[in-house]
Amino acid sequence: MTATVGPSVASDPTRRRAEVPTTLAEPAPRPLGTFDQIGLWGNLGVSLLGPVAAVFVLQPAGFPAMPFVGAFVAIVVGTVLGTLLLSASAVPGAQTGAPAMVLLRGLLGARVSYLPTLLNVAQCIGWGTFELVIIAESAQRLAPGIPRWAYVVLAGALTTLMALRPLGVIRVLRRYAVAAVAVVTVYLYVQLLRHAMPALTTGSWAGFWAAADVAIAVAVSWVPLASDYSRHSRTPRAAFLGSFLGYAPTQVAYYTLGLVAYAAVVRSDGDVLGAFVAVPLGSVAFAVLVLRELDESFANVYSTVVSTQNLRPLADRRVLALVVGALTTALALALNIRDYQSFLYLLGSVFVPMFAVFAVDYYLLRRRHAWNVSAQAPARSSMLLPWLAGFVAYQLVNPGSVSWWVRAWTSVRDAIGFTPATWMSASVVSFMVAAAGTGLLALVLRRSVGGSPGDAAEMNRQQR
Repeated sequence: MTATVGPSVASDPTRRRAEVPTTLAEPAPRPLGTFDQIGLWGNLGVSLLGPVAAVFVLQPAGFPAMPFVGAFVAIVVGTVLGTLLLSASAVPGAQTGAPAMVLLRGLLGARVSYLPTLLNVAQCIGWGTFELVIIAESAQRLAPGIPRWAYVVLAGALTTLMALRPLGVIRVLRRYAVAAVAVVTVYLYVQLLRHAMPALTTGSWAGFWAAADVAIAVAVSWVPLASDYSRHSRTPRAAFLGSFLGYAPTQVAYYTLGLVAYAAVVRSDGDVLGAFVAVPLGSVAFAVLVLRELDESFANVYSTVVSTQNLRPLADRRVLALVVGALTTALALALNIRDYQSFLYLLGSVFVPMFAVFAVDYYLLRRRHAWNVSAQAPARSSMLLPWLAGFVAYQLVNPGSVSWWVRAWTSVRDAIGFTPATWMSASVVSFMVAAAGTGLLALVLRRSVGGSPGDAAEMNRQQR
């Protein structure tokens, strides 16, 4: 069975209060309008990690420091590019009613889709754990007398409760959280800009694309989660506009807030979050941001649940939410997660080329009409090839910062005589290689009888 487009508007008023079904066997309600999704993605674009990560934009790995203006432009360019991919990935969920990992059944086949599903589960659990650690450590700045473990347990419990009623949480975010965060953001900007700023154009633009890749990577990390929420959108247009208008401005705002803090007030210890607390009434503003960070952990826990349902469609999402919430809380208590962030960025890099393959196949080649999201979707293992090619291209241009991984890819570059140019963006190069590889593969399969059974079945279906 192939995907069908669900109703564009929920005609039954009671569906506006609908919740996510407990299993994938039940149809997804569509109560979310454009403003609901602006509220969701606007809050997800706001993160305490944004100001902290701004230092990687100001000082890209392997390059001299960027000027403030150059770093700001890199943030805007990277965010726009990454959010365009994010918004494009939200549309198929609204068109089919299927969550993100289930959509990959149409690209790879039901069984082969388990591979990216497992990677996404690992990514979401990792990020969910990391968010609980950030929340706990940030809360300790406000009330250091309370032990860290108490904050972790409390944040984990609240995250789990939010994951039990995800659509209700989205409605609350739209009504209340957006206004509170907007007020806090404006206040922090006003306080920080009262300090003298250094020269804005001093520095080198050589690392521009490496800096932009930081912003691209963060936005694209949401690509394998987008359809988990957009499947509840009333229309595909609302899903696209809601995600773009919500996410892009807020990510730019919070990375730039970090730039301002680093340029104006942050000392040699690099404590950008401490700079927020230090402004007048900073503790109140910071407390709002710490509470808001719960929607980041919620989104990762909930998407872990939905991704797991691709493996077990009849599993009750409420039970899964309790299990995943308990797991991320236990990991946050047990692990030193700080160094794990590099591995999470590395894991996230696999989704840039994956979405390129998906986008070309869904939007251009099969135009979604033969998109099979059933449990019997035939294997299309050949689609792994352009995905792998794009991943390799990404690592050749920018292998990240994990030392043993960097050494391995540097050896590969030396062996093939490749030196990445300073204008190369790993994300853009990876996307283009995977996209071109997908188009080339489609031409080869159409001219050959040697394609995989899944590809042959899909081509025959299209011809009929």
